[in-house]
Amino acid sequence: MVRTSLLLVLAIAFPLFAADTPQPPADLTNPPADAEKSDDGLVTKQLVAGSGTEHPTSDDIVKVRYTVWKSDGTLVQHVAGAQHVMLAVPKMIRGWGAAVQKMVAGEQRRAWIPAALAGGKTDLGLVIDTTLLEVFHRPVTPEDVAEPPADAHKTPSGLAYKVLRAGTGERRPLRGSTVAVHYSGWTTDGKMFDSSVLRGTPSEFRLSDVIKGWTEGLQLMKTGEKTRFWIPSNLAYGRDQTKPQGTLVFDIELIEIK
Repeated sequence: MVRTSLLLVLAIAFPLFAADTPQPPADLTNPPADAEKSDDGLVTKQLVAGSGTEHPTSDDIVKVRYTVWKSDGTLVQHVAGAQHVMLAVPKMIRGWGAAVQKMVAGEQRRAWIPAALAGGKTDLGLVIDTTLLEVFHRPVTPEDVAEPPADAHKTPSGLAYKVLRAGTGERRPLRGSTVAVHYSGWTTDGKMFDSSVLRGTPSEFRLSDVIKGWTEGLQLMKTGEKTRFWIPSNLAYGRDQTKPQGTLVFDIELIEIK
């Protein structure tokens, strides 16, 4: 996923234009009197009310459409129509991240971001219109991440697992199957090291191309099932020091067998 800071650096250096290039708003340099003002200089105004109830936090991923102008009216970037972008809130420039955290799903909001809150990407302020489509919350660390509970099943290989949600399908994947899954992974001290959930996009792969614990474990699952796996080191990354070490815990949802 492209980091937001890099995305905006490239866009500011090389402005992007679409066929439906939007014109700068009439209040580009003069926020209306009823706009919300923060002590740090951020100004925002809701343009369209949302239907959601939860605000993003600094740990979340957001799915958005947006338009960015410099305060001189130069169009920086325009993501609209059927397009959208997944952005990690903590990777957004400071002012934009703060503005998005004021929003709920379905809302459209305009933010006047002073140069001091633009992360040093421009000497000018930015004006960003954002539509928040969806919020993806960071998965909660399992309470039993340290070791499998007494009711977990264990295979002869040492793989432990517990079904969190029963599947709705009848098929189970084979070793040569390609599957689509959502997953989150933790070390046994509770540190998350990877999550497709936070990226907002399922992962697809052949079962023969992943770690042994996944190859074995996913063949036990049915479509729609969500299962927690405790995968010992020899079925995970072994002595590969570039990867997480020791027993790893994964929550995996089998979305589809291709």
